[in-house]
Amino acid sequence: MRLIIAAAGRWKSGGKSAPERTLFEHYAGRITFALELREIEERKKLNPAQLIKREAELLLGQVPDGAVIVALDETGKALKSTDFAKNLGTWRDEGVRDVAFVIGGADGLDEAVKKRARLVLSFGTMTWPHLLVRGMLAEQIYRAQCILAGHPYHRE
Repeated sequence: MRLIIAAAGRWKSGGKSAPERTLFEHYAGRITFALELREIEERKKLNPAQLIKREAELLLGQVPDGAVIVALDETGKALKSTDFAKNLGTWRDEGVRDVAFVIGGADGLDEAVKKRARLVLSFGTMTWPHLLVRGMLAEQIYRAQCILAGHPYHRE
């Protein structure tokens, strides 16, 4: 099973995003599933509503046909790590080829993405910086992998 993280925004060299990138790379390097980060960026100056819509088009363009889509959004469902792992395990066991995690930009995620998603996932009701969410997601994928393998990284 291949995991794709389709994310709005690009890493900047150095600067503010360096710790977020380090966090992401730390956990991404431990994940044994095939993992791809696909970044999109709209450079045109658009108002927030137009930008959210355009980012949705670009993000969905990164999702392979037939992929299970998981949209990350504060309005989504908060899962325990074990439940998240069960979802990944079920998709793996069902022979799902691709799971695409979609992370919107600073202004949020368009409803069109949420409607196409099999799961809208929340990391809580607080708003998180979209670059930090990548690292949080990578950690949870790694944790799910450990749960599925019976590895002691996750303790209940």
